[in-house]
Amino acid sequence: MASLALTSSINLHLRPTPSHKPLQFTQTSQNTPSSLSSSFKNPLNLGKRSNLENPRSIIVRASSSSFKNPINLEKKWNLGKQWNLGKPRSVIVNASTSSTAIVPPQQPWQGAAMKPLIASIATGIIIWFIPAPTGVTKNAWQLLAIFLATIVGIITQPLPLGAVALMGLGACVLTKTLTFAAAFSAFGDPIPWLIALAFFFARGFIKTGLGNRIAYQFVSLFGSSSLGLGYSLVFSEALLAPAIPSVSARAGGIFLPLVKSLCVACGSNAGDGTEHKLGSWLMLTCFQTSVISSSMFLTAMAANPLSANLTLSTINQTIGWMDWAKAAIVPGLVSLIVVPLLLYVIYPPSVKSSPDAPRLAKEKLEKMGPMSKNEIIMAGTLLLTVGLWIFGSTLKVDAVTAAILGLSVLLITGVVTWKECLGEAVAWDTLTWFAALIAMAGYLNKYGLISWFSETVVKVVGGLGLSWQLSFGILVLLYFYSHYFFASGAAHIGAMFTAFLSVASALGTPPYLGALVLSFLSNLMGGITHYGIGSAPVFYGANYVPLAKWWGYGFVCSVVNLIIWLGVGGIWWKAIGLW
Repeated sequence: MASLALTSSINLHLRPTPSHKPLQFTQTSQNTPSSLSSSFKNPLNLGKRSNLENPRSIIVRASSSSFKNPINLEKKWNLGKQWNLGKPRSVIVNASTSSTAIVPPQQPWQGAAMKPLIASIATGIIIWFIPAPTGVTKNAWQLLAIFLATIVGIITQPLPLGAVALMGLGACVLTKTLTFAAAFSAFGDPIPWLIALAFFFARGFIKTGLGNRIAYQFVSLFGSSSLGLGYSLVFSEALLAPAIPSVSARAGGIFLPLVKSLCVACGSNAGDGTEHKLGSWLMLTCFQTSVISSSMFLTAMAANPLSANLTLSTINQTIGWMDWAKAAIVPGLVSLIVVPLLLYVIYPPSVKSSPDAPRLAKEKLEKMGPMSKNEIIMAGTLLLTVGLWIFGSTLKVDAVTAAILGLSVLLITGVVTWKECLGEAVAWDTLTWFAALIAMAGYLNKYGLISWFSETVVKVVGGLGLSWQLSFGILVLLYFYSHYFFASGAAHIGAMFTAFLSVASALGTPPYLGALVLSFLSNLMGGITHYGIGSAPVFYGANYVPLAKWWGYGFVCSVVNLIIWLGVGGIWWKAIGLW
């Protein structure tokens, strides 16, 4: 209980009570006039409930040398009623004869986090002023400095990812390392746009309720355990992989909307503290297994045919669809089983089993009733788009064109509005930072830095005099983990595949085996970052997994995949006569 004492002025000091209950204000009789007068222009009605956050003190002052209009303090300010203070830091109310002033708490800093920003800039400056190695041009070295500074910024996040990437492009243009057209050239690349379009599809999928309907169907069949639900998604994606040659389309157009709907249906939402119920594990699992399924079939990733073409031109041997699938099927299946289970152990969902979930899902489906008109339109559009992805090569329609056609149908029918598309901040942010990294990584290759790196590795490894198995192991590790510098599997394959295959063959590695292993790894290496393959920005952009954990668990999964593919795979390849 707080008391109010009035003389020629009023001073009220309050401290928050431990229970944070509404406080009662009453008058005391000590020198309290029966009425006060003032000429307040904006009288403050304290009788209304106000919820003020984090108070340290509340000061109310009323003073006047002359009172013209009588004001009953009890009635006018209504101090006898409850006033919920919550936890304000400080509120000062000064009432004078001319005005009532409220001084709000100081706003927190909304700019960049300074320590991560300094770390990012310092990285770039240090590398910039280190003399470029022999064989590396000045422009290539300066671009490397800006690229690594941008990567550090993306990891430490002094600002949102899109802002960091845009600053990196700005630095390229400012220092004349890249022209404006070169720096922003990747905004014309289809992959970033395909990823953005996937988020717009996800909006329609969830908005219409079709996502919930399919999610409840999955839960009713497999939802008694989180692990069972995860495996049902993993193997569904693997079955679609050979038919849809774009991992971005597969992940973003089909499985991201479905996984998000499942997470929401299970009470796991991004940004409200419930991510670990199911969403964090499920998003990371679906991403990590998408790179595995992409490695299992020649037609499961757009860049896989490039590996086959480079193999033909380098060692004059052809990798056929069945040859690829036969070599990849055993290590691929082992990885699809082991990786979800590994993540379930080291990054588990907090809700592991829910025996009542299938029954509740069936009840939800009954309440939803028959499909609405918008659900039918959404389902038909999805079938049209997936059909074009499957038969696109025959019909001469690429993946992004099919996605634009599908989105056009949704916009025309009003299932999704353009205003809603503009409101998908994650889509535009992802488009920005992914396109920026593609541009910088692409010009590192064009400026000759990647070819210099490949040639240096070849000379060093070739001069060690090791057995072909050890030499090939070193080449594999260098090829795999150099993917931190690439935002595209196709770019990595184009820059390094031929050189590494040539050296491996020269050092005694069976050429056809070397070609297959490098082809498989060109998919698996996409799992180490949030930008290394088309499905990465899609699942990371759902905001269920923090960046540090995304990279950390990505590295762990990469080690496990290498052990499985080189260990179990090596035994299998020996059995089928590849070496």
